Amino acid sequence: MKNYIDTAVSRSRTTLSIFVAIMLTGFGSYLSIPVELNPDVEVPIIITTIIHEGISPEDAERLLAKPTEIELKSLDGITQISSFSSENAATIITEFDISFESKTALSDVREAVNRAKARFPANTEEPLMQEVSAAGLPVVQIAVGGQGVPERVLLRVAEQLQREIEILPQILEAVMVGNREELLEAEIDPGKLETYGIPNSAIVSTVMNNNRLIPAGQVDTGQGSFSVKVPGLIENAEDLFNLPLASTDLGVLTVADIAKVRRTFKDATRYSYSNGSASISLNVNKRKGANLVESMEQIDAVVERIRPTLPPSVTLSYINNTAPLVLEQNLGLQGNMATAMVLVLIVVIASVGVRSGLIVTLAVPFSFFFAFIIISLLGFTYNFMVIFGLLLGLGMLIDGAIVMVEYADRKMAEGLNSLEAYRAAVDRMFWPIMASTATTLAAFLPIMFWPGVSGQFMSYLPITVFAVLIGSLFYALLFAPTIGALIGQGSAAAKAFAKGGNDDGRVVATGITRLYEKSLKVAVKLPITVFLLSIVTLVTIVWAYGRYGKGVEFFTGVEPSQTQIQVFARGNYSPAELRDVMLSVQERIYEVGYFKGIVMQSGTGQQLGGDQQTAPDLIGYIFVEMVDRRERELDGFEVENRYRQAIANLPGARAEVVSLEQGPPVGKEIQIELSGEELEPLFAEAARIRNFLENDMTGLIDIDDTAPVPGIEWEIEVDRARAAMMGASMAEIGTAIQLMTNGVFMGDYRPNDSEEEVDIRIRYPAEYRGIEQMDTIRIATANGPVPISSFVTRVAKPAVSSIQRVDGARVVYVRANPAPGIVASNKLTEIDAWLEENPPQRGVTAVFRGANEEQANSAAFLGKAFSLAMALMAILLVTQFNSYYQALIILSSVLLSTAGVLLGLLTTGQTFSVILTGIGIVALSGIIVNNNIVLIDTFNYLKAKHGDWTLEEIIVQTGVQRLRPVFLTTFTTGFGLLPLAMHVSVDLINAEIEVGGPITSQWVSLASAIVFGLSFATILTLIVTPAMLALPDAARKMLRMKAKHQPLETSIAVS
Repeated sequence: MKNYIDTAVSRSRTTLSIFVAIMLTGFGSYLSIPVELNPDVEVPIIITTIIHEGISPEDAERLLAKPTEIELKSLDGITQISSFSSENAATIITEFDISFESKTALSDVREAVNRAKARFPANTEEPLMQEVSAAGLPVVQIAVGGQGVPERVLLRVAEQLQREIEILPQILEAVMVGNREELLEAEIDPGKLETYGIPNSAIVSTVMNNNRLIPAGQVDTGQGSFSVKVPGLIENAEDLFNLPLASTDLGVLTVADIAKVRRTFKDATRYSYSNGSASISLNVNKRKGANLVESMEQIDAVVERIRPTLPPSVTLSYINNTAPLVLEQNLGLQGNMATAMVLVLIVVIASVGVRSGLIVTLAVPFSFFFAFIIISLLGFTYNFMVIFGLLLGLGMLIDGAIVMVEYADRKMAEGLNSLEAYRAAVDRMFWPIMASTATTLAAFLPIMFWPGVSGQFMSYLPITVFAVLIGSLFYALLFAPTIGALIGQGSAAAKAFAKGGNDDGRVVATGITRLYEKSLKVAVKLPITVFLLSIVTLVTIVWAYGRYGKGVEFFTGVEPSQTQIQVFARGNYSPAELRDVMLSVQERIYEVGYFKGIVMQSGTGQQLGGDQQTAPDLIGYIFVEMVDRRERELDGFEVENRYRQAIANLPGARAEVVSLEQGPPVGKEIQIELSGEELEPLFAEAARIRNFLENDMTGLIDIDDTAPVPGIEWEIEVDRARAAMMGASMAEIGTAIQLMTNGVFMGDYRPNDSEEEVDIRIRYPAEYRGIEQMDTIRIATANGPVPISSFVTRVAKPAVSSIQRVDGARVVYVRANPAPGIVASNKLTEIDAWLEENPPQRGVTAVFRGANEEQANSAAFLGKAFSLAMALMAILLVTQFNSYYQALIILSSVLLSTAGVLLGLLTTGQTFSVILTGIGIVALSGIIVNNNIVLIDTFNYLKAKHGDWTLEEIIVQTGVQRLRPVFLTTFTTGFGLLPLAMHVSVDLINAEIEVGGPITSQWVSLASAIVFGLSFATILTLIVTPAMLALPDAARKMLRMKAKHQPLETSIAVS
């Protein structure tokens, strides 16, 4: 040990150069790390959408979903296959094991779907495949709008913006929402068709036969080779106008004679409004690993460049811009960490003087910058899990430096020079510091093996903690002694402490230390009493928490700055009616206020299966970006509650406020999955359970289910015999009905002014469309025009809106969220008890999913991780002390610290957050074990050095000598996190103090777990651990006393 510190000091310029180089490299790494809100978790989930216009949900399940599922089942690594069959499409969600490579998963799914395509019906569109990311929220939504601006103008501006943004290297895509596809539409007059006697099929075949690319080949003349072109493609509306339909000696009949041709848009199915006016939105997504802030700056530059060229009245506005949100969260937490550093500095300087205080405090920036180098090399982003790791590290990284500097400080006060003092400190404290760091790393090691999506999400945490602690170990063992040897000077407190020492090495306590010494003497004399009291305290706290605790939650709710309102309605509404319902909901939000930007989208968006799935009766979303919390008197939770009240009683519809999820994505907190083969019993059970949740239970909101929405569909029944007698074919009948609805698709063409292919459709004018026109419309047959109603009847049948399957079984979900202030786990217990008494009917099975399933899995894993961490710690401690009993004492302190956390939760009335409180306990075990290691190591050292002292004297001296470093490590950690634990954010960098707010609401569970557990456990460390060291001796004395009394009693009995 002495050799390396002597070398480091004698080559101090080299040592300090390495120190500065690491600090500068770390700072450079910090600036270069991409910033994000959440970890960019690669979830191997592939969504395949297969579109077939006009297909019913039952046929989509039978003809699209089932063939695809059969092919997908043969793939390796799949954990779940979900399918969602609805009108016009089937969506298949394939979930792979988290360890599976996303790119391999995508290519495997693509191959399987290609094999299944052979069994799809004709005219099925090319399947679309996309990967899902946990950080899949758009960077920003750009709304292109303006009062009274034509739709085509908005579309051209949006297309230009989309092109410019998608060129940016950091941007993956800019998805357009609210735009309608362009269409070349020919409106045919049925009266003219009848007059000229032209059948519908003649028009269809004419357009299709005249919209072909004909490769006519080449002509070789012997003097050269020439390619021959036959331009047969439709390139503009004029080409369609001039197509000949029929001809006689009198002339040629073209499409222009019987139809109006116009370039227009497809019928609206979705509407998008931004801040009250119709708009087209661009949802901009960045590439994986791209810097969020830089991406936003580039987008900003593009928007500002385009803004001067915009037509009058067109506006561009940002909605749900995540960059300021991320910056505020990250910078706010950095400010709080800077505050914690300053508080630590004040405490350390007050205890060990300015020079020693600065040496200790330098451990914080050094360890953080060292961690940034590791994070940068691993390709991590700077997200809130990394900050979580840094925040945890802050509590542990100065422990080693404090122990080292405090010991050297005392040695300098005893008369050694700074080099000798730090040499003695390294010699004495090298192994205790190594052991304490190793046990802390052992506490976090199992978290690296957390399974599933939560595991990938959480894996950033232990790696960050490892990086911070390894940096702190380097600092404590190399750089702190070197800097201390160069500039060290004994503090006044240490000198006073040393003056109190006797010649035989005893320290005479004064002041607070004197009071502690008296208490400790009492505890050491009564170790059995102390032991029993500790057990009673532990059992009482655990019992009280079990009885009066607030319950368990998966992840702490964070005060929102933006939110989403989902609106649901049942019935055969037209898109325009859905838009009006959405606008009426938006009007209610306007009345409440407190928003900066608002985007409304009517018509359902993308469907995700499983936990993330939306209910089938969803008709639209409203995204609300709240005004800055500093400008409103209500916090985010209260604003959400106001919105909830405003949208509570919608006539003919219902709405719910959906907060943006923090932590791993899990969907609604309460989810019951019902599965079975038959649809009817499934729907009946879903209705029964939903009825119980709505009418018999309290404390639940946002109750819904995924059972199909009841509706009506028209089935056209053709009397084939009568049709044949009249000379009408099925093709002619089908074409006539298509012309009355969406029109007949003829093909497509690519105009010069559009990047997209434009469909060509033929249909009847608006006055001839609709189901009631079926009675009057005629079709041309060999026997002349015949009314279609002669052989067609309309039958109204109940419609099934969607069918969902998971792993081949049909499923329905019943879901709910707990009302504000209610804990989900308590409600789940109620539902579980009710399901035990009222089980589902035969053929239907019920399973809990969603946050509850994730919470149970995470809690089970954390239990195993905690056990494994304790086992690893035990091995390290037995290795360090070569004593099972001393290792057991140290590990028992972890249980007592956990009791302190539970006591803190009881006192503050907080819930136990599986992720934040659970991880807080793991971090706490690292800190508590460190204190106990140093305490017991000092006991063993004094025992070996002073064999003439009694056991009681050794224990009391151990406590007196270690009081200051134990108090310092506890107080610095606790004091640094105390503001956050008290719901106060003290941001030193931005000079801002805030009570409540998103930062404190996010971290209060973690901070209070550490502060309460640490305070409770430190008192026990200073009293119970020394008493436990005296316990074996006291027990032996007690047994000897009994043994002495035993023969005496026997002899009396004999006489």
